[in-house]
Amino acid sequence: MKKILETYGAVILAMIFWSFSFIWFKIANETFRPITIVFIRLVLSAALLSLFLFFTKSFVKIKKEDRKLFIILALFEPFFYFLGESFGLTYVSATIGSVLISTIPVIATLGAWIIFKERLKVINYAGIILSFLGVLVFIINMDGSLSFNIRGLLLMILAVFSAVGYNLTLSRLVGSYGPVFIVNVQNVIGAILFLPIFLISDLNHLINTPFNLNHFVPILELALFASCGAFILFAWSVKYMGITKANIFSNCIPIFTALFSFILLDEKLSLQNLIGMAIVIAGLFMSQMNGHEKKIDDALTLTGKTA
Repeated sequence: MKKILETYGAVILAMIFWSFSFIWFKIANETFRPITIVFIRLVLSAALLSLFLFFTKSFVKIKKEDRKLFIILALFEPFFYFLGESFGLTYVSATIGSVLISTIPVIATLGAWIIFKERLKVINYAGIILSFLGVLVFIINMDGSLSFNIRGLLLMILAVFSAVGYNLTLSRLVGSYGPVFIVNVQNVIGAILFLPIFLISDLNHLINTPFNLNHFVPILELALFASCGAFILFAWSVKYMGITKANIFSNCIPIFTALFSFILLDEKLSLQNLIGMAIVIAGLFMSQMNGHEKKIDDALTLTGKTA
């Protein structure tokens, strides 16, 4: 009984941390630019995960034939994913961002069906369609106009499709490497990819920004809780409850984000937004009611959660 409570407590806490990641970014973005937030977050998370791997003796040697895959993986996520998500969140609310990002498992499942010829159940197809309808209800006004910034929506869509590319690449690696090791490697490569952009575009701005620990705390929270703690907790819970059961909890992230955004950021949601969110989440549950092959399921476990 104690182990069950610990397992469910771990997975729920991981979801709460990931829900807060959208809020922490919005707070950090009031002082720091998106590239600065992403770069510092990646450096800190890579250092923390490296320490974790060192003390748990979980470092392994990357096979020569997999080096290219790790580079492609890091290009999709965190590089393109963070570019889309971070800049997208400067134009849309934390809640909207979490709802759009929550569709990643749906698109990834669709991609696995198209590329890997994985057969889906009727309820999965219905869930995919329902999720898309929910997003439309969420973002389109009654008169047919978009209720949110189109640039922000397009950037968030870039993040979603980057995560799908990540998922399809990741499915070739999950059988050979541990999840924490994979995330650490991609974060290290991601930090290297972001370094020249940070030096060119944001370094002067960071130097000229007066240091205030309170302003820097959200970035620390992103690195410590969202990029490291949440992922380790989630990976641990997967070990005991299984991938499919643990992954279902991810559908609660938009709900938690909406609740915390209402409390901390004073974000408001209309009845139409709430209905759209409910439809999206219902579609997510339906789309994942399927016995995926293990390597596909493992990939879906990581996709969109390394943020």
